[in-house]
Order: sequence, then C-alpha cells, then structure tokens
Amino acid sequence: MRARTIIQLLIVTLLVATPALAQDAGKPTIAILRYGGTTLTALAETGILDMLEAYGIVNADERAILDQAEDLQGERINIIYGDASFDIPTANIMVEDALDRGADALLTLSTPVSQIAANITRQMDDPPAVIFAIVTAPYFAGIADAPCIKDSHIAGTQTEVPYDEFVPLLKVQDPNMQLIGTIVNLAEPNSVFGAERITDLANELGMQVEVAPVVKIADLPLAAASLISKGVEAIVLPAGYTTSNGLLAIVETAAETGGIPIFSIIAQHVYRGATVGADFYSLYREGVTAARMLIGHLNGDIDISRLSVNLRPGFTVAINLDAAAEAGVTISDDLMAMADWTIADGKSTEGVTPELPEVGTELEEMPLEERRAADLEFLAGLECSPKMIAEQQAALDAETE
Repeated sequence: MRARTIIQLLIVTLLVATPALAQDAGKPTIAILRYGGTTLTALAETGILDMLEAYGIVNADERAILDQAEDLQGERINIIYGDASFDIPTANIMVEDALDRGADALLTLSTPVSQIAANITRQMDDPPAVIFAIVTAPYFAGIADAPCIKDSHIAGTQTEVPYDEFVPLLKVQDPNMQLIGTIVNLAEPNSVFGAERITDLANELGMQVEVAPVVKIADLPLAAASLISKGVEAIVLPAGYTTSNGLLAIVETAAETGGIPIFSIIAQHVYRGATVGADFYSLYREGVTAARMLIGHLNGDIDISRLSVNLRPGFTVAINLDAAAEAGVTISDDLMAMADWTIADGKSTEGVTPELPEVGTELEEMPLEERRAADLEFLAGLECSPKMIAEQQAALDAETE
C-alpha cells in the first residue's frame, strides 16, 4: 500500500509539473562519457538520445549534432561528449575535464569510466550526480556495495552478464567437455569478475579451466595458442575490452592451431568470428533506463540517493554456423534449439545486423505526459525502503565477518 501511494504521489507531481527542466541557475550541463565507441555502446547512446529528444530536451537539429558524438551548446541543455578510446589514463583525464567544465551530471558508459567517476567524485564536497550504464559488475568494481548501499550521488543500471546461463551452454554443446580455457586482463574488473565466474561455474559442472592472463591486445595470439597447446576443448571469453577489441586475433589463432569453438559472453561477437555468443539483452533499453534516471534527476522529480541500482535480466543466444563449419565443429541440436538468431552463409536471421545487433531499438510512441507518468512509475519502483537498506547492509556485514 505504501509503495502504491508513493507511486501515485510521484505521478501526480510529475503530471502537474511544467516540462521545463528544474534548473534555476540556467541550463544544466551533462557529460556523456564512454570508454570507447562500439556498436554496443552506440545502442545505449541511442536509447539515451531518443529519450532526450522525446522529452523535447534536445531538438532535431541538436540531435543531429549529438549523433556525431560532438559537444552541444543547446537551447535547454549543454552536453559534453567524452571518449577515452579504450585507454585508462585518457579516461581519468576525460572525467576530470568534465568536472572542470562544470558538469552537473556524469552519464558514464562502461565499468572503467564509471569506476573512475565514482572514485574521483567521492573526494568532492558537492559531487555531481553519476549515473552509470553498460556496467556488468558494479559491486565487484566498487562503484556501489549493493543495490541500495552506495554513495548518495550515484545511481545507475547494471547490465547483468548472465554467466549462470552462459557457461552451461558448453555442456549443451558437448556433455563430455572436460577442459576449457579463458583469457583475462587483470587490469579490467569486468574481465576479472567474468573469468572468476566462468571458472567457478565450470568447476561446478565438472570442467577444469585453464586461465591465460594478458595485458594488451598484442598478447592475445600467444594466450590463445597457449590454451590450445594445453588441450582445451573450447575458449570461453568473459566480458572485457581487451578480448573484445582483439577478438580477431583469438579467432585467427584458433583457426590456425586448434579448430575449436570460441564462446563469447557478447552475442555480437558471432559477427566477428566467435562460434557462440550469449549475453544480456538489451543495451538500447539500458540507455533508456539511464536516461529515465537522468531526466528525473534534472527535473527534480527524484532523489537519486534513494534509487536502487536497476537490474533487468535478459538473455540471448547467437550462433555463427559459418565459423563452426570452418572450425570443423558441429553444433548440437540442443544448442541450435536455444539460438535466438544464427549466421549462415554470411547472413543472419531475425533482422539483426553487425551495425544493429538488437531488435526493438525504438521508443514506443506515446504522448509526453503518458511517457512521463510511465517513467516516474518505473523510478518509484526502484525506491530503496528502510527494510531493503537494512537487509542489504546486514548481508554485507555478514560477508565481512
């Protein structure tokens, strides 16, 4: 009853408010900061920009500028764009620059940038809001401690990489599989977290795991060759920027020396030679969720300190039959039955493309007041109650004892 009352009150507040952003001191400045440009990051960015345009915060001409990842001095909002080109020192400079330029909110895309933004802003007396997305392991990376246990200026949405569903695909493909290999960059929290999850889950399923550490993309061919020389029956890749950007090197090494399948926790990787890809779905909606938080914050409709970290499960399986054939791998009937889309003869099913690796990447058409009511209801559903906070803190305390 209390939750329903809160939602109703918030909706009434939103509907009677004027559409203008609640910023007495002038236009707000937000920074959209990404670790690097990929088609997956682009999906989330499209969701963010679609929402800003749907609310009239940016107009069509301004949207055209933002689509080019350029800074904007807009009529209603200023936007700083930052891209670290997959470089940690550059990411630190990028975040500091956005703060020096007076950003009122940082919208951070990726685990590394969100981790850096959280660490830097924690040292500030009056930090701007940090709203994160495309973050697979916010608690492991120290961005938050639990969904409701976090710094008051931080909110966001977790892209839950479904390792619990991903790793068992190995046994679906080959029930007798015994030895697998994985590659990890110890400098990337999402890579370390993923490698640990792969190892733990594989062990539970009776498989042993060989782990090859890398520092940079140039290390990947040697790492893959090392795993293959040890007799691994598949290479299983966790989320990580080094393995993602250097996937081709892994694929080529496996083709030259192994003829074994490559399983990736990123479904889109089937377009780049992985045999099986399976991951969270959908990144476009993650961008929409982050924008909901941002717009609610800018309008003064929500207190982000009371929002829990959003988590919306999703899972999709993709198979590259061309890559499987080239490696001499026959995909099992059971695994084929699980595929949401496949690639065969260079073409994919379900209308998915390398440039648009998801379907349903558009906002539902609706009047603005109806959209605002729906968005506020969603955000009200993320409110942390005192009971939730107490339970999560107790769980954290129990882990440290």
